[in-house]
Amino acid sequence: MKDVREIAGKTIDDAIQKACDAFNVPREKLDVEILSEGSTGFLGILGVKPARIKARILSIDISMYTESEEKTAPDSSHDEETALEAKAFVEGVLSRIGFDFPVAVKPNGEDYIALNIQGDGGGLLIGRGGQTLDAIQYLTNKVLNKNGNGGKRIVLDTENYREKRGENLTALAEKLGEKAKRTKKPVTVNPMNAHDRRLIHMALQDDKELTTRSRGEGTFRKIIIIPKKSGKTKS
Repeated sequence: MKDVREIAGKTIDDAIQKACDAFNVPREKLDVEILSEGSTGFLGILGVKPARIKARILSIDISMYTESEEKTAPDSSHDEETALEAKAFVEGVLSRIGFDFPVAVKPNGEDYIALNIQGDGGGLLIGRGGQTLDAIQYLTNKVLNKNGNGGKRIVLDTENYREKRGENLTALAEKLGEKAKRTKKPVTVNPMNAHDRRLIHMALQDDKELTTRSRGEGTFRKIIIIPKKSGKTKS
């Protein structure tokens, strides 16, 4: 299971730094949930309460669905077999819902197998916020894993949606970051999946005037962009 730790500090930033030290990773690789922002108490003496957070390492999986257990990376021949089986499965699903679109195996990195649905010029298979594409991707991974062909994740794309999505989220992060600095108030981003939240964190990680924090659970988990000199914040 993923290592989730509850950590306390004098401030939220102090607790986050302790989490970075505990996991031995930089801030952008942590998913942080604020439990309590703490209190300085009366005159900084009475009623002092520490800030508390929950922290875990962000998944590097490109999809919104992640497995709870690590798996041994398969060899290249197994990758090819898995890719062909995934390609056949996705084409079968598309055929059954009335889309006769071919699926191509794309060159990919070491952590996943990339498939591209060709011919979806109207974006019919993407859905709102990529939900339809993500659902087919999730189903493909579940079926292959059930058949014992798991290992590397299958990442499904069409019309270069994944890259465009990343560019749009980066632009959104920068725009909301500027708003937070201009108004000197926290800005909340709509709930996102783990991969999209990571893109927001990474887009702002080098901005010394801002910090990003995750809050909420499951599908309602969202990011808060906070100007570092704004003092206490409320959700």
